[in-house]
Amino acid sequence: MTIDGRKIGPDHPPYIIAELSANHNGDINRAFQIMEEAKKAGADAIKLQTYTHDTITLDCDSDDFQIHGGLWDGQTLYELYKGAHMPWDWHKPLFEKAKELDITIFSSPFDFTAVDLLEELDAPAYKIASFEVIDLPLIKRVAQTGKPMIISTGMANEQEIADAIKTAKDNGCQELVVLHCVSGYPAPAEQYNLRTIADMAERFDVLSGLSDHTIDNATAVTSVALGACLIEKHVTLDRNGGGADDSFSLEPAELAALCRDTTTAWQALGNVNYERTEAEKGNVKFRRSLYAVKDIKEGERITPENVRSVRPGFGLMPKYYDSVLERTASKYISKGTAISWELLKE
Repeated sequence: MTIDGRKIGPDHPPYIIAELSANHNGDINRAFQIMEEAKKAGADAIKLQTYTHDTITLDCDSDDFQIHGGLWDGQTLYELYKGAHMPWDWHKPLFEKAKELDITIFSSPFDFTAVDLLEELDAPAYKIASFEVIDLPLIKRVAQTGKPMIISTGMANEQEIADAIKTAKDNGCQELVVLHCVSGYPAPAEQYNLRTIADMAERFDVLSGLSDHTIDNATAVTSVALGACLIEKHVTLDRNGGGADDSFSLEPAELAALCRDTTTAWQALGNVNYERTEAEKGNVKFRRSLYAVKDIKEGERITPENVRSVRPGFGLMPKYYDSVLERTASKYISKGTAISWELLKE
């Protein structure tokens, strides 16, 4: 899979998406700052969310639309999304800012009008948010753009994931990454079940990755070892900034650590290898081998008292110890001499 010229897959370093989400806190300059920090940190892409409070929910005070408990307790859905949404007239300047910074930018659309807006801006890819994974008409509309797609699977069961993938592929999506996700804000690491990442890739024949809502980077870095080729994390300037998503987002230094450590984890995976590595070659001489630990006269029998396994490794390997003990010295051997077959006779 390729987004904006950057290849994504197991043969490439993990693709890191900095999710701006609602962390602009109503200030476009704050959004610009987050983009700048994401670029400095080494993220591959900035992701927005494209909706309005009127396109994502209803202005209704009935209990169905009230939020009870959790991070946004006491608000209605309409109030939450009114404060959190990315104004549509910000999208163009944000896309222009991304071009200036030379960082990829795309978004999660939440209805058809959002897709239309993003198509006008020539978004290079689309992300389907976890809460929308069951919105098959939306997935169909996005797939029909022919752009690469990322689908997050928080809350979805196996059949719902299968339906989303089939809908995407049946409607023209040829490049797809499916993200394992736990839709908790924040989400406990112990509920992430990261082994699902490898299973998902095999079960659905897709590239897989992680949408991570834990507070730190341990879960994301671990996911690389299990096959995650794309990682998405919410990013903010200040976790205590008071915005809707600030409290479970990474600050700039943490994002830089994520970019660095996931690349290191990917590099460490390497390939199956039982040969000596370049880093080891210079240390072979420090392995154990057989040495004379006393002076040994010609014809004298080799015993545990005069030959031992010690460091360094210029003598016979320790596996020959028993065979050496069955022999005698073919010539005088001084203490500290590496034992070789030429010094021994039956």
